[in-house]
Amino acid sequence: MQTALTPILVVFLSVTHAATLWAQSAETVLVNGKIATLDRQSSVGQALAVRDGRIVAVGSAADIRRLTGPNTRVIDVGGRTVIPGLIDSHMHAIRAALSYATEVSWIGARSIPEAMARIREAAGDKPGAWLIVAGGWTEHQFKEARRPTQADLIAAAPDRLVYIQMMYGAALLTPAGFKALDISSDADVPPRGKIERDAGGNPTGWISGDMPTITALFSRLPTPTFEQKVDGTRRFFRELNRLALTGVIDPGGANLTPADYLPLFKVWQDRALTLRVVYSMFAQRRGAELEDFKNLVQLLPMGFGDDSLRFNGIGESVTAGMYNNDNPSEADTAQFYEVVKWAAERRMTVTVHWNNDRTVGHLLDVFERVNREMPIGPLRWSIAHLNDASVPTLQRMKTLGIGWTMQDALFFNGEQVQQLVGVDAGRRMPPIKSAMRMGIPIGAGTDAHRVMSYNPFAALKWLLDGKTIAGAAVRGPEETPTREEALRLYTLGSAWFAHDDDTRGSLTVGKLADLAVLSRDYLTVPVDEVGDIESLLTMVGGRIVYASGPFKEPS
Repeated sequence: MQTALTPILVVFLSVTHAATLWAQSAETVLVNGKIATLDRQSSVGQALAVRDGRIVAVGSAADIRRLTGPNTRVIDVGGRTVIPGLIDSHMHAIRAALSYATEVSWIGARSIPEAMARIREAAGDKPGAWLIVAGGWTEHQFKEARRPTQADLIAAAPDRLVYIQMMYGAALLTPAGFKALDISSDADVPPRGKIERDAGGNPTGWISGDMPTITALFSRLPTPTFEQKVDGTRRFFRELNRLALTGVIDPGGANLTPADYLPLFKVWQDRALTLRVVYSMFAQRRGAELEDFKNLVQLLPMGFGDDSLRFNGIGESVTAGMYNNDNPSEADTAQFYEVVKWAAERRMTVTVHWNNDRTVGHLLDVFERVNREMPIGPLRWSIAHLNDASVPTLQRMKTLGIGWTMQDALFFNGEQVQQLVGVDAGRRMPPIKSAMRMGIPIGAGTDAHRVMSYNPFAALKWLLDGKTIAGAAVRGPEETPTREEALRLYTLGSAWFAHDDDTRGSLTVGKLADLAVLSRDYLTVPVDEVGDIESLLTMVGGRIVYASGPFKEPS
């Protein structure tokens, strides 16, 4: 039965229904894409919808368009591949960011002239300042297959202060750099520095040394101002966004003081983080590690923070006696036990740097002792590096429930490692597929920018073909993952170590909308070209943090 109010009521209900739909509509939708969800079914969708920073739907274009409203931002990705945002499971990003604004990067440079061009450009942009390349390169990346010379530097930046670091084994300086640092003999480069000389006894410009020597040499360079550190943090994280990274797990670092975290905290407080950072505390004072950890984490319970910045326990150096020490004493292992037991009692995550399988038993013995007293599996402890892990070692890790953060160090130095261990042993380094078959959690990463490129696509290429940067095939197909498996190591795999595999790492409904639209299709492009991929559009929590090419907003 109709009344005079019926038409009004119908109009009212229609408007109310429309308003409800609009209120529930997506804030952003991506259409016309190849959405690699990396969910359990390995499905590929055409479109994706985001609301309140999370994914609300993945499916066909028609399905997703039903979620659009008058205020929905619709992004046509032009048939491009969309992947979950990459997560580096082990990158010293906080330290790298501090000096990024004052350094020159040779990452990706393919020739010495290209590297020198970057020095020349920086010289024009930074008159009077030191020109510093802090690492992340190797002579094998240059087509000339040699290190640059002092003459190369002088030609590119005459009379300038230039410092070039090659990993933690050598540094090249201009004459002006030697003078500024007051270096004229080996005694001026403690503890074990050596000025390299040619056949005639003339200095070449190179200084060789071990890690303590090169670290001490680098520390003599000018320290960036607080403002430069904040700027560097913003710029470095945006550079990582360009490479499809939306998260890092940072294991701290030597000489990284509490004050060095303040630039990161400033960017976080300004709500300007474009990268999710999960960080650990690294032991600094030898013999006082437990005291330091207790002081540092009094107001940092495990998991303290938010989705953008969060505390994740201790490591990768827990005690000095069990860090880069293949022959720890009983006192060293006893001290290490006390610290990790303390961490376990507080339900903290622990990650430990260890290089060699032949000595990793020292570490696993302590882990097993703690595990007998309280299960450590739920705490998601991990070992970093360990490229030569044996099957018995992996079995012990599996029993303990601990994971493996694996970096691409062999991309730079695979030839040298192969010479040390032999061709057959090199073919299974690192034993990726063996660990996967056992069900060991694995996260992919790149380590420190001083020893390795931070480019995840260079690491993914290496994961897929086992070839070094010079093109030498080292790892064999028996330990080589598929494309999807490798991508999972950089997404869901890494998210596990951050206790975030239920909130990110795949493009599934309910998870955070962290994603990247790629310049080329990672799933089908020739493997040799995977390292050239970058992101054209990166989103963190549905917010665009990087855009280029067709997605770049007009200035």
